[in-house]
Amino acid sequence: MKIKTTRFGVLEVEKKDILTFQDGLLGYDNLKKYFVVDPGDQTLILWLQSIDDNKTAFPIIEPKIFNPEYAIKLLPAELQSLKLENLGDASIYTILTIPKSVTEMSANLKAPIVINNKSKEARQIVLQDSKLEIRNLIYKNLKKNIVSYRSADDSNRTTISPIVIDNSTEIIETNIVIESADTAHREI
Repeated sequence: MKIKTTRFGVLEVEKKDILTFQDGLLGYDNLKKYFVVDPGDQTLILWLQSIDDNKTAFPIIEPKIFNPEYAIKLLPAELQSLKLENLGDASIYTILTIPKSVTEMSANLKAPIVINNKSKEARQIVLQDSKLEIRNLIYKNLKKNIVSYRSADDSNRTTISPIVIDNSTEIIETNIVIESADTAHREI
């Protein structure tokens, strides 16, 4: 299908690439259908483009690129709402705020986007961890870590593994690992 966007022009999108946010995104509850756009530049920033509103697109990035130790905990109900049967089928992204001064770029670590890559169900989940910031300044870390990030290796993705806190509560923790065997220089 062809989707007309204000930022990227007309794009060809396959139905299998459409993400469904049953609850929408925070502040955008009425927009349910999105797809990810890779502009093909060297920043590793992707865009979450709305199908329902051609003017709405959010810059997103995998948090492991700028913060290798970023980890989230998901409750079983959150995993169930995403229809995640295999924890390896999930991708994690954070929404970016990019002001005029790019050095003030920030990521919302408190409310990441979790995508089930098989079912294409997605949610923005507000985490209960009080240490996570809504406006985490990332420019310096992104610039530093992007040099060692291997963008050609798609197997180097966010992974999720379950941990048991006690016998009655299972919490899922996302561990983000960066491999740095090969390096590629990227400018931001």
